[in-house]
Amino acid sequence: MALFAGLAILSSEDKLLAGGSGAAFVIFAILLVAIVTVSVRVARHAEALAQRIGDPYGTMILTLSAVLIEVVILAIIMSSESSPTLVRDTIYAAVMLDINGIIGLSALIGGLKHGEQPYNDDSGRTYSVMIMTAMGLSMMVPEFVPQARLHLYSIFTIFAMLTLYALFVRMQVGRHSGFFRYSYALAKQQADSDGKRPPPPLVFSIAMIVVGIAIIGFLAEVMSTFLNAGIRATGISPALVAVVVAAISAAPEILTALRAALKNRMQAVINIAMGASLSTVILTVPAMEALAMYTGQPLLMAMTPLQTVMVALTLIVAAINLNDGETNAIEGMTHFVLFGAFVMLTILAT
Repeated sequence: MALFAGLAILSSEDKLLAGGSGAAFVIFAILLVAIVTVSVRVARHAEALAQRIGDPYGTMILTLSAVLIEVVILAIIMSSESSPTLVRDTIYAAVMLDINGIIGLSALIGGLKHGEQPYNDDSGRTYSVMIMTAMGLSMMVPEFVPQARLHLYSIFTIFAMLTLYALFVRMQVGRHSGFFRYSYALAKQQADSDGKRPPPPLVFSIAMIVVGIAIIGFLAEVMSTFLNAGIRATGISPALVAVVVAAISAAPEILTALRAALKNRMQAVINIAMGASLSTVILTVPAMEALAMYTGQPLLMAMTPLQTVMVALTLIVAAINLNDGETNAIEGMTHFVLFGAFVMLTILAT
């Protein structure tokens, strides 16, 4: 259905663009809903794979599919509209959504329903230090690198991020895989599995993920035309575009994490939210920097002072909250208030 809607809009693109900024934003909203719908379907098949192979592989598939969607949309938008800060603002927005939005809301509603929710504290500490390192190297240090040598630092960043992630994945699925698991009571596991339909065949789920991402890429290319037309006509801040891209990629993760929190499975929430943040930084940065170097497009990765303060606050609060192996509603509220501040600051900047 989403594909047919995209084809119909593409066939009437010139007429729709002639309708002005109002028509452009209406079409953009329709395509946005279509993309989110497809991304949720992709997440469901990623969850089906997760059921078959278990954690940490399952949540890794979900977060990687979300990052791939994000990279595809960013690459398409950048190819049609040059915005040096789009990647930086999108990664910043994604971290705010993942850590403060997902963990905040999940821990808040889960805490109100279940009280303290346990998880493996090794995972929280590991994710926190990896995200701090990745964001520090790729989005804070560039502010102090001379412009003439920034391309050399970008090459270093690409290899550093990929090396860090390769080692992290090896440890996550190998020697330290226990860091990212939590053993729930057998009775609870049985209760959660009762009434569930068996997951679809493995090959079918993989095929649907690939097809879904291809459809998202097509819809994003059509959407970028109307989005850019609306932005040029109204002068809306590109920061809002970054928030939209981050929200599209995070939509499946939000739904999955909230379901896990309501089932008192906080380990899945931590793996999804922190894993998504880490994957976004450590994979999107080298992918987009490599693309920018290949195409010659300008790319600014150094965060603004305000973004740096918000990220530092977020990571410090996360490091403290995720250090004891249990979350509660108070900890969730601290992150959700930070998420509210991010939303307010984004509105004030427009």
